[in-house]
Amino acid sequence: MKAYAVVFLSVLLAELGDKTQLATMLFATDPTLSRWGVLAAAAGALLASTAIAVAAASMLGTWVQGRHLRLAAALGFIAIGGWMLVRG
Repeated sequence: MKAYAVVFLSVLLAELGDKTQLATMLFATDPTLSRWGVLAAAAGALLASTAIAVAAASMLGTWVQGRHLRLAAALGFIAIGGWMLVRG
C-alpha cells in the first residue's frame, strides 16, 4: 500500500495548481455547466491520460529497464525546470 500512497500523493501534488486544474476551475465558474458534469469530465480526462501513460510505460518497460526510465524522467524534469528558470 505504501507504493500506491506515494503514487497518489505524487500525482496529487503534481496536478495542484497546474494549467489543467486552472482550466477545470474556469469551466466550473460557468453557471450554465453542472459542477458534477465538470467534475466527471475532468476526472474522466485524467483517468484517460493516466491509462495512456500506464499502457505506454508497460510497453516501454519491456524494452527499457525501469532505472533508465526513471533517469530519463528525472533529467527531463530537470531540463524543464532549467528552461523555466532561464525563460522566467
